[in-house]
Amino acid sequence: MPRALIIGGSLGGLFAAHLLRSTGWDARVFERNAEDLTGRGAGLSTHPQLISILRRIGIDFDESMGTKIASILCLDRSGRVYLKTATARIMSSWGRLYRSLRDAFPAERYFLGQSLQRVEQDAREVTAVFVDGSRERGDLLVAADGGRSTVRDQFLPALQPEYAGYVAWRAMLDESDIPRDIRAEIFEHYTFCLPEGELCLAYPVPGRNNETQVGRRAYNIVWYRPVDPDRALPDLCTDAQGRCHGTTIGPPLIRPDVVAAINASARALLAPQIAEILERTAQPFFQPIVELAPPKIVFGRVALLGDAAFVARPHVGAGVTKAALDAASLADALVGNDVAAGLRRYEREQVPFGRGLVALGRQEEGAYLSAQLKPREQRSAAERAWNLEELLRFHHLRSEKLAAVLAQSRRQL
Repeated sequence: MPRALIIGGSLGGLFAAHLLRSTGWDARVFERNAEDLTGRGAGLSTHPQLISILRRIGIDFDESMGTKIASILCLDRSGRVYLKTATARIMSSWGRLYRSLRDAFPAERYFLGQSLQRVEQDAREVTAVFVDGSRERGDLLVAADGGRSTVRDQFLPALQPEYAGYVAWRAMLDESDIPRDIRAEIFEHYTFCLPEGELCLAYPVPGRNNETQVGRRAYNIVWYRPVDPDRALPDLCTDAQGRCHGTTIGPPLIRPDVVAAINASARALLAPQIAEILERTAQPFFQPIVELAPPKIVFGRVALLGDAAFVARPHVGAGVTKAALDAASLADALVGNDVAAGLRRYEREQVPFGRGLVALGRQEEGAYLSAQLKPREQRSAAERAWNLEELLRFHHLRSEKLAAVLAQSRRQL
């Protein structure tokens, strides 16, 4: 039985492990963290392609997997609803999907505390060398180790994610901790706030222990704000001891004055319902928005997958779906082919798809938010104010746009 070494035990790695195992591979997952990843992450969008792949694995995507949303609200700074429109979407969470995938995978094939040091390979096999000195040999190595991939850095050392000019502040509060009046007003809705030059989204997701029952869910906030890369971003990433952590910082290290400032900005710019939820969150955090488009994703017997390959901006809401589609493409490409031929097919399919998603992430929301660092007089009319009709249309059609990118990438084969 051929052996696949999968570096990274998050969602992309688990998708790859399940799908390769279903086609006859001995798939082994190596996760660098010493403890189980349950409880990490927040809300995420679902798409028909993601649900289809979950069902292919044997995980039935039913109502327990997410929260249904039937309407969108737009709130002004006073908290008044100035637009309400119908929608149909299911919001899930990283933790809910992770638990489903992890529980269905053989525990003896999932290894914690295995931090990769380097990859070695020849024409016959590939070897993962870990920091603790251990070595694992296989016929294929799948790099599913995220946007800061150790594997990708080895093969493409000069390639770095490109900062898009803005960050996403994130917060999640348990349903039971939200004041009753606010809960009644907005909890069951997908909510927009649109300060000039910024975008805030909020929506219900499964609770911290993956519950979807009423009263045990959570409300998730994502607030995109332009941040200058030369001064403001390094300051945000500097801890209370004065140490700058580069372009990102662990949530517990965010300075209290930074948290106080974001709460004050929320009170000044966002609807009071959203500001209240944000302020009640114990540890809001931020992520710089980046994108990455490598020239290739296969290196001998090594394949990049998910965010270790392409990183698109989050506005498409398809990061997890892309990882699942990468994994399905890889598993299908290897059926009936040797490793070299299968990986050539995988690269032919997924490089155009990855490039298409990166391009899609730069449209609409991405284009508007990136433009905010330009002087106002240099911005176009569309970059000075939100076009609400186009914004909502983009959100309504995200699954269709994802499907179109996928179809276009296949036509290029």
